[in-house]
Amino acid sequence: MVKNEEDVLKLFGEEFDCSQIVLSQVSEKLGITREEALKIAACFGGGMWHGETCGCVVGALIALGMKYATTEANDQEKKDKLLELKAQFEEKFCKKNGSCICREILGYDLSVPEEMAKIQEENLLATKCPKVVLSACEILDEMI
Repeated sequence: MVKNEEDVLKLFGEEFDCSQIVLSQVSEKLGITREEALKIAACFGGGMWHGETCGCVVGALIALGMKYATTEANDQEKKDKLLELKAQFEEKFCKKNGSCICREILGYDLSVPEEMAKIQEENLLATKCPKVVLSACEILDEMI
């Protein structure tokens, strides 16, 4: 369980992405293994490496879907509840981090080599991203 920025940095150092860290933090509550969570969320870090929706948001939305989505046809009530929870998570996350979009949070688009160089030069993956991951984990933990 990540408790502080150092925990997040350790996982980043082990080559796990933000989306994987967030989903794996609630894996037990979802009835899946940590390993399954890491696999499920593996392609979503860095806004799917296009600077789009933050991987933390994607990991959290996967978790909310796994916990609250319906598998029954025409279950509008359960779908509406899930969409309400999705909106709540996004609102809290955006309020805390300024955006739900990776490139807006970082101030640079990591899919553009010159901007990725700036991200690395300013050490944003080690200074800004751990705070973002922790905020997502805290919000999600309250909701799951």
